[in-house]
Amino acid sequence: MKAHDGMYLDGDWRPSAGTGTIEVVNPADEQVIGAVPAGTPADVDAAVRAARAAFPGWAATPPAERAARLTALRDALAARRDEIADTVTAELGAPLGFSRAVHADLPIAVAGSYAELAASYAFEEKVGNSTVLHEPVGVVGAITPWNYPLHQIVAKVAPALAAGCTVVLKPAEDTPLVARLFAAAVHEAGLPAGVFNLVTGAGPVAGQALAAHEDVDLVSFTGSTAVGRRIGAAAGGAVKRVALELGGKSANVILPGADLTRAVKVGVANVFANSGQTCSAWTRILVDAERYDEAVELAAAAAAKYVPGDPRDETSRLGPVVNARQRDRVRGYIERGVAEGARIVAGGPDAPEGRETGYYVRPTVFADVTPEMTIAQEEIFGPVVAVLKYRDEDDALRIANGTVYGLAGAVWSDDEEAAVAFARRLDTGQVDINGGRFNPLAPFGGYKQSGVGRELGVHGLAEYLHTKSLQF
Repeated sequence: MKAHDGMYLDGDWRPSAGTGTIEVVNPADEQVIGAVPAGTPADVDAAVRAARAAFPGWAATPPAERAARLTALRDALAARRDEIADTVTAELGAPLGFSRAVHADLPIAVAGSYAELAASYAFEEKVGNSTVLHEPVGVVGAITPWNYPLHQIVAKVAPALAAGCTVVLKPAEDTPLVARLFAAAVHEAGLPAGVFNLVTGAGPVAGQALAAHEDVDLVSFTGSTAVGRRIGAAAGGAVKRVALELGGKSANVILPGADLTRAVKVGVANVFANSGQTCSAWTRILVDAERYDEAVELAAAAAAKYVPGDPRDETSRLGPVVNARQRDRVRGYIERGVAEGARIVAGGPDAPEGRETGYYVRPTVFADVTPEMTIAQEEIFGPVVAVLKYRDEDDALRIANGTVYGLAGAVWSDDEEAAVAFARRLDTGQVDINGGRFNPLAPFGGYKQSGVGRELGVHGLAEYLHTKSLQF
């Protein structure tokens, strides 16, 4: 175990105002692998004061220079790629190959995209007899989750820095080690003191203090809808801007005539990636009644290829979930699905064979699921997929839109125009057509209770900007 001292405040590592620590546990073997300071409200206040003091200078820094610092940050992250992947595998449990390709490479690419945007974005434009200015919001409080720990940090911090904002980051308690690697990369990139600050700690203590701080101008939060509601309510009282990326219960709609084998195979892979801990996962497969039984068989066969294993093994495709609480939560949902009448065709609530140690969950597929069941309505956040039957396209649309969420989804058809027409009717922020690839420049965010605002690309940058017009 390695104990890490201090917070990254005002350009240097400084001792915490408190004496508490948070242990970091490897979810594959339940061993403590590190400890970080449990930040206090005093630590948050020091970080916010440093960010406030640094804001005028950073906001006035020419965009080209901000772009150069972001390029240096991208390069510093790229130099740490293997260390990032190893760290995420150790503290999250993601298979090593997935950690390299997604947990390391994706945020490096996103950091690079904001370096380019900082240099090219029109922070000033002419509109008739007006000059429109796009100015930084101010001090940003960024509160990030454990499921994509570095990606979510970069998706908030990089656009905020590109806009000219300063930042205080509070990462998730379960995965703080990669956040410290990010702070080290920031330091190496030469950002001015106070522009970026890191406070580790518990959500109800450090996170709440950051969200409520009167000198924070915008809170960007990714996590549960329940916590997002509380942050939104607190921010509303202070008339403070928020960006909330919350839960999801996305539908994978397979229209008649689509390639069923591919749609189910890709859909199951989408759900089981990152051990099902993805807010945008297509956790509901919707299939027409005529092909329903075949789809269930295909989903069960696909699930059989995901054998829970040691995430450090290069051949592993499915690691553990992040902690014991999450393991028990997912298993509880599986038990509830059975109690409500759904039929297990793969997996189940018991521990995987040979994986009694570690926070493992069997990859599970449910059939005979009806739209009102709990497993079809609530976000499970584990390797669990439900296969639902629809009568016709209108029924499929009703089922797909019939939750409080609207984050992502997928549509499959042998007629692309028909797929696009259906996708336009979905109440969701992002839809993949026939397995379309993830685009890190496209806006990501949800409708309804899946959140407020957008991340990634130019739309993500806009979240951190005020708009001012000068009339002549």
